[in-house]
Amino acid sequence: MSSDPPLQGQVLTAIAGFRLVTAELPRLSRFYCDVLGFVADGSEQAVSGDELHLLGLRGSARRQMLRLGDQCVAIEQYDPPGRPYPADGDAACLCFQHLALVVGHMATAYQRVRSATAISACGPQRLPAAAGGVHAYKFRDPDGHPLEFLQFPDDARPKAWRGKPAIPTQIAFGIDHSAISVADADASVAFYSALGVKQGERTVNHGAEQERLDALCDVQVTVTPMRPVKATPHLELLSYCRAHVAAKPVMQANDIAATRIVWRGTYAALLRDPDGHLQQIASADQGRPQ
Repeated sequence: MSSDPPLQGQVLTAIAGFRLVTAELPRLSRFYCDVLGFVADGSEQAVSGDELHLLGLRGSARRQMLRLGDQCVAIEQYDPPGRPYPADGDAACLCFQHLALVVGHMATAYQRVRSATAISACGPQRLPAAAGGVHAYKFRDPDGHPLEFLQFPDDARPKAWRGKPAIPTQIAFGIDHSAISVADADASVAFYSALGVKQGERTVNHGAEQERLDALCDVQVTVTPMRPVKATPHLELLSYCRAHVAAKPVMQANDIAATRIVWRGTYAALLRDPDGHLQQIASADQGRPQ
């Protein structure tokens, strides 16, 4: 799957938000608010014709803006609708993209999503120190989008999450990153680096805990953080050492799996990275994306 070339003069400075596509907007909004603790930011709004044109779509769409801490997620429903989430879209599939929600108390957070479709086997996992020593659990929302609960060790919290109270009544503080599966980490690093996003230190995760977290056998995954100037939330590239699924048709923006990261950049554009993940860019003078 080819990617669009980075645009001349385009510089990405921050992740401004995320877009999730749904088949039923009220249902998915309720899940994020009632189960995960997001807060609705205003009422449903129509997606503008200009944005639909940017996305290469016809018809109409509506969205509900949600907030979790300092981060925002838009739930969008399109008419006509796109394709459902692929049934074979496991953690190593190139369509895979999850949002990592930082929680203060994993046991409490896990109980809130016990009825959701699990990705991880055997509940939350504590990864080895080489993988950050975090507690993590992956699951799916009602449309199939992957999500991850992430609890950092108290003595190793990233700066953005320090001072947040780790109390049982707190479900999630915000979104730490979005992680995408990639076929060639070096090609993806080159793509995002050309847009001004800086590569962080790579780690290689493997072992029984990672296998249970991803529900995959013989897992070895290279994790490459990519950080804009405003480092939280950031992007993580996941390169699995296993045969990837056959290339699928390029996702359209109204497909359920076509999660979009909205970046703050130099000017408005829509890009596909080397594996087809959609990157929507809002210009610096547009304010908060709607």
